[in-house]
Amino acid sequence: MNETFMKEKPVFPLISSMALPMVLSMLVNSLYNIVDSFFVAQISEKAMTALSLVYPVQNLINAAAIGFGVGINAVAAFYLGAGNKEKAGSAAAHGLLFSAVHGILITVGSLLIMPTFLKMFTADSEIIHLGLQYSNIAFSFSLIIMLSLSFEKIFQAAGRMKTTMASLLCGCIANIILDPLMIFGIGFFPEMGIRGAALATGIGQVLTVAVYLAACALFPLPMPIGRKSLSPDRSISQKIYAVGIPAALNLALPSLLISCLNGLLAVYSESYVVILGIYYKLQTFLYLPASGVVQGMRPVIGYNYGAGESERVRKIYRVTLGMCLIIMAAGTVICLVAPSPLIALFTDNPNTIQAGGGALRIISAGFIVSAVSVTSSGALEGLGKGFSSLIISLMRYVIVILPAAWILSRLFGPTGVWNAFWITEAATAAVSAVIWFFVFFRLKGR
Repeated sequence: MNETFMKEKPVFPLISSMALPMVLSMLVNSLYNIVDSFFVAQISEKAMTALSLVYPVQNLINAAAIGFGVGINAVAAFYLGAGNKEKAGSAAAHGLLFSAVHGILITVGSLLIMPTFLKMFTADSEIIHLGLQYSNIAFSFSLIIMLSLSFEKIFQAAGRMKTTMASLLCGCIANIILDPLMIFGIGFFPEMGIRGAALATGIGQVLTVAVYLAACALFPLPMPIGRKSLSPDRSISQKIYAVGIPAALNLALPSLLISCLNGLLAVYSESYVVILGIYYKLQTFLYLPASGVVQGMRPVIGYNYGAGESERVRKIYRVTLGMCLIIMAAGTVICLVAPSPLIALFTDNPNTIQAGGGALRIISAGFIVSAVSVTSSGALEGLGKGFSSLIISLMRYVIVILPAAWILSRLFGPTGVWNAFWITEAATAAVSAVIWFFVFFRLKGR
């Protein structure tokens, strides 16, 4: 493949070709949580509640891995666009080393905090026990998660989207097959219950890393990754963390939000905690096509920024925004037409289904306008503007929604919490548009 294709190919076909493998792989990858939730819900509603309570910490680990990977992606893509393959290889090698260190630290930290964390949200000993059974196994694979997502971003920086798709597909298909076998003890597998869901997910993640390693050996990346690439380079490390830390915070903020909202909703009923957990499983599935487009855009916009193509950067942003708007409009229609059947995938409690259907209808009112903030945040990360992207995420997950949810819950109960979502998306979209305008204005004058 011509290594300059990211600045020569027409924008829409380029974004489509980069994004389609990511959309497909992320849609399938989202089934990790969807499938786990579906089968765990067959055990009991308490098991589903336990999974919902563990989810914020699980999301926090993924956020740290993905966010740091975004830092690697942005720096490597920039240097590839500037024609400096050695620097790009150094960014990739240092990123993998740091990811391994992060994985070890997160494994220890997450296992230590879980007993206290679960007791903050429930006094039910069975739910706590189930939550610990799941988390002790799932979080033992934190090192694998870190390496897997770092490899994903490195391959994306090089435009190898089909490899990332194949890797994710292999891991996810393994998880889908193993989940029912290990949860319910089908065939020669022992019945492991909720522990089986965690182990199946971990095995799928190991397989994903194995595919990446095989791809590196069979089809070398355009950037050299070896011992020479690990020579200390403070400037590259600083650049990776300058983007990676804000990006990780961007992705970690939903965990803070979910924990806070769980606290607000648990006052009324644990059923509302289940509804919020189900919504975030569905939201992951609904937002992933847009996220896949943004992931396809990120290395392209970073490459063109490194190559000094400011007008092309603007066009890449506009095309990506249009694609995200279409995707989110489709997600809105689905949630308005069939909210109750979606909720019913995860619970057979008629009261939970009815209340959850109403919640999903209200929340979905903010989907379309959220395309502005999702696109802007991803574009800013691709340009290395991590702090600007962080401001957008703070708006979405802390500054607006938490006060709004607290005030509205006092006035309208759980319904107030659901309305806080679309109010937040509208306010954040306005701020995102302003931030992007000023960043691009400065970019043109670079």
